Amino acid sequence: MLTDPDWNFVHIYERSFRTNWNLEAVSDYGTSNTLTYAQLTEQITKLHILFRLCGVEKNDRIAVMGRNNVNWVSVYMASILYGATIVPILQDFKSNDALHIINHSEAKLLFVSDLIWEGLDLEQMVEINAVFSLTGFKLLGTRLAGSGARKEDFAWEAAEELFKKQYPYGMDADDVHFDPRDNSETASINYTSGTTGFSKGVLTPCNALAGNIKLGFESGLIFPGCRHVAFLPLAHAYGCAFDLLACLAAGGHTHLIGRTPSPKVLLQAFAEVKPTVILSVPLVLEKIYKKLIVPQISKRPVSWVLRVPFLDEMVYKKIRETLIEAFGGSFREVIIGGAPLNPEVEMFLHKIKFPLTVGYGMTECAPLIAYTPAESFRPLSCGQALKGLMEARISKPDANGVGEIEVRGENVMAGYYKNKDATKKVFTKDGWLRTGDLGIIDEDGGTEHLPRRNRSQTEQYAVRVGIISHPTRRQTCGTGMSELRGYRRREHEPRRSR
Repeated sequence: MLTDPDWNFVHIYERSFRTNWNLEAVSDYGTSNTLTYAQLTEQITKLHILFRLCGVEKNDRIAVMGRNNVNWVSVYMASILYGATIVPILQDFKSNDALHIINHSEAKLLFVSDLIWEGLDLEQMVEINAVFSLTGFKLLGTRLAGSGARKEDFAWEAAEELFKKQYPYGMDADDVHFDPRDNSETASINYTSGTTGFSKGVLTPCNALAGNIKLGFESGLIFPGCRHVAFLPLAHAYGCAFDLLACLAAGGHTHLIGRTPSPKVLLQAFAEVKPTVILSVPLVLEKIYKKLIVPQISKRPVSWVLRVPFLDEMVYKKIRETLIEAFGGSFREVIIGGAPLNPEVEMFLHKIKFPLTVGYGMTECAPLIAYTPAESFRPLSCGQALKGLMEARISKPDANGVGEIEVRGENVMAGYYKNKDATKKVFTKDGWLRTGDLGIIDEDGGTEHLPRRNRSQTEQYAVRVGIISHPTRRQTCGTGMSELRGYRRREHEPRRSR
């Protein structure tokens, strides 16, 4: 547990909001809708008033479902800083899956996009007191009216009126104060997109979120004035942890993309925002690779030059400069997570010395387990267990040292919500989390690298020649003199989302 008050989740944001009061915090990309830290604090305060009007108490659940936008961010932050538990629901979930999550989590309030709401029904929601639109916080439905109470008493306008009475001249930085909460308390319940039956609710403590923020500061990935383009769904642990929570903790500016992140949309956003770090999933990077790089290296003159020593370095340098400029030209590195990156793409980017690194994590670890900065990253690996935050070990290794990866540390979940059997199965008797991934840890001067390759088919793929050699297998799963390779294994649980 992170016991230093500086890493208390609530204190992190009280400090950041005060310090960065007049700076821009979040924007809906492509619009004029931007909130400064002052305006975000005011919106959070109004939401706290609304929560009280709707009877929300400490540790109650509040669900949010919609595309990335400023109001989504306000609801997420307001819920945790109120002492409640946020339940982010991926906007692509089907209506019956969303309804299951809303009911299973026993959410008291729901904030939802208008389009998604058309497929839902308040009568099927067991515990919901009120439903609000993510467009202007319009009241869409409530069970609270009646017995002398009017529907209008629970509307956003009522909260705004009470805010004006409490702060007739508006808020200033000295007014930033949120009720304290311990880092052991549950900040969110993240439902994984399971492939078998309904997904499980991951109990993410404030401590796990604070652990990711601590890594961000100590690694230099986040800093005052940093700029992020948030195109991954914020309802997913990966995008939320770094593009939102870490960025806001540092006094950065998050630009939210709420539409499909096509290469055209992203490249335009990168050129305008000039992000200082870029978080992506493999599919997005691979699409950009095919759009910008493949056409260049496929030309006959270029492909010929790439076979000539020394001349190839000049071409690679030009391609690297073009690609860096396309990503905005100001980023420290691109961090890939969520799934394996195409080895061909990864090796080419390494060859041209493009600043790329790949991490390893899972929703159950909020999500980060392993990371190495781009300058020391080894291709086809996925970094080191987070120093001072996470530990990894291999369970029941075979003759080659391959076994299931088990982890423990600050970022690990408390368990699955209302599912003691699944929680018991996923933890060992001595408290390590079973990841379900096969891997091997090679040590070189104390360096440990973790795996990310999945065994999605029956074949196991090869480990790098020179470390462990399997001539009949062809895809590498680790790298360098110190590596860890892994394949998805799900013997004790259905496959879970990363």
